[in-house]
Amino acid sequence: MARGRRVCLPGLTHHVVQRGNNRCTLFWSTPDYELFLSLLQHESARYAVAIQAYALMTNHFHLMATPTDETGLSAMMQGIGRTYVPVFNFKHQRTGGLWEGRYRSFIIEREDYWLTCMRYVELNPVRAGMVSTSEQYRWSSARAHVCGHEDPLLATHDLYLRLGTTPDQRQRAWHAICQAGTPDGELAEMREAIRRGRWGQTP
Repeated sequence: MARGRRVCLPGLTHHVVQRGNNRCTLFWSTPDYELFLSLLQHESARYAVAIQAYALMTNHFHLMATPTDETGLSAMMQGIGRTYVPVFNFKHQRTGGLWEGRYRSFIIEREDYWLTCMRYVELNPVRAGMVSTSEQYRWSSARAHVCGHEDPLLATHDLYLRLGTTPDQRQRAWHAICQAGTPDGELAEMREAIRRGRWGQTP
């Protein structure tokens, strides 16, 4: 079956999900996470893709990324894979593909869904039982958004800035939003959006 054409709209944020092949582990150790984040920072700058949020889980990862042109997002993802996969395979004595096919993505077309999506991304480690609060997880953007931890990878989105007039106000507001958790209905809607590649579109 032919693969569907991937839609990429410059200037809009895309929720990107990439999983390990057969749910294999993508990050075994701290150097794996660090290499991936370094590559993400380099390739996102190279192709002018703003990274607003991320969460690196054991066998998959989530990104919220806003490209400036139609090819930047795919070029960034390909650039990461060209280096990360062979290095990972060599280091961990494995062969073959690491990713579960192409990455999945959908466009966040409505502002009222944007923060909902970021909360979903940053609460992944909490839902997985890895930590009790999002900011405790080292390999996500939550520490920056909740605690003000410096993260050179991130580009701050205007919708996050609207949460308060000072960094402290924004961090406290975002902490409260995350503490509220994600309703079951939103979880189901988000997972369906990842599956079909569309969510929050204008009726």
